[in-house]
Amino acid sequence: MQKAYLALGCFWKPEETFRQISGVLETEVGYAGGNSSNTNYEEICTGKTGHAETVKIIYDEKIIPYEKLLEVFFEIHDPTQKDMQYPDVGTQYRSEIFYENEQQKKMAEQCKNLSSGKFDKKIETKISKIKNYCTAEEYHQKYIMKKINNVFG
Repeated sequence: MQKAYLALGCFWKPEETFRQISGVLETEVGYAGGNSSNTNYEEICTGKTGHAETVKIIYDEKIIPYEKLLEVFFEIHDPTQKDMQYPDVGTQYRSEIFYENEQQKKMAEQCKNLSSGKFDKKIETKISKIKNYCTAEEYHQKYIMKKINNVFG
C-alpha cells in the first residue's frame, strides 16, 4: 500500500472522486503543507497557517499506479488557477502535489510537464514534500457520500 497527498481546491468532491477509483483503498481529507502539525478548519480559512485542503489517498499500487492518480488529479480540477478553484479563493484552495519520496516527486514533475500541453495557461500546481499533514474534522470526512446517504437514505 502507498499514500498520495493531493490538494486541488475544496476537498469534498475530489475525495469522493478518488474514493470510487478501483485500487483506492481509503481516502481521508485533511490539511497539509502548513507551518504547524496541528490545525483546524477555522485556522486554515484565515490563510495564515500555510495549509492546503488535501486528500490523502491510500492505494494499492498493483491495481492503480501513482501516475494514474496524478492523471485524475489534473483532469478533475483547473491547475492553472493560482490559490483558488472556481468560487473558492485562498491559499488553502491551491493546487499542490505533496510527495513522500523522490520517486513520487519525479513522477509528479513528469505528469505536470505532460499535462502542460493540455492547458492554454501556465500550470500553477506546486510540487512539495509532504509536511504537517493534519486530519480534518469528522464532519468533512466523506462529506458528499454522507449528504447523498442523507437524501436517498
